[in-house]
Amino acid sequence: MKRLVTVGLATALALAGCANAQSGQSPSARVPVTVLAAASLTNVFTALKPQFEAANPSAELRFSFGGSSDLAQQIINGAPADVFASADQKQMMVVANAGKIAGAAQPFVTNVLTIVVPPGNPKNIHSFADLAKPGVTEVVCAPPVPCGAATREIEQNTKIMLHPASEEQDVLSVLSKVEAKVADAGLVYVTDARSAGGKVQEVNFPEAKTAVNTYPIAVISNAPHPQLAQAFVAFIHSPAVQQQFAAAGFGPA
Repeated sequence: MKRLVTVGLATALALAGCANAQSGQSPSARVPVTVLAAASLTNVFTALKPQFEAANPSAELRFSFGGSSDLAQQIINGAPADVFASADQKQMMVVANAGKIAGAAQPFVTNVLTIVVPPGNPKNIHSFADLAKPGVTEVVCAPPVPCGAATREIEQNTKIMLHPASEEQDVLSVLSKVEAKVADAGLVYVTDARSAGGKVQEVNFPEAKTAVNTYPIAVISNAPHPQLAQAFVAFIHSPAVQQQFAAAGFGPA
């Protein structure tokens, strides 16, 4: 199995490296490849940066992480970028319908929500229904953001309506409020809960599986560096990189 992973990564790096010759850049030139990506991709994408750049010495990956709905609007408004990685299909469609992606967006991972609470779970939260109990202060993502849309879907499926103290613009903001013990609980992705380590305690709930978010990635239509952008998309889909996503808690697309 280890040999297959190595071969998969070598293949992805070779494919990504082809962009060097195509770009016409000298080895000493550093071409900024700008990737707008959902906040929940922060840890994995950052860890992948040196691997991609090792295969593309002319490339310098530059990430802008945030709520997918905000990033989509930035692209529509003309923000210069090469790649968009959204936390759901809806926000990618917003960009596609505006004619702002080149070709078809490609799903690459999935994610689901989980509950996070401060260590020790002081409010004894053990289910989604517990979030609606009196005296529980919870925070969630705003409805336009994919993690907020998933929260709304779960509310509709369970007929349990939450009354959050705040609706955040990205999932990391929700996580930070629970880490700071400003909130008794928050709804974040399982990958965010895993990355937080001992700063929070995770409470899984079965209803989360009714709102699975599929993450698509695409080259932006007016990308300043389309060949390197396409190389990055291919890299993200490579078997070895997909295993790194799985290790972080993402599911297969």
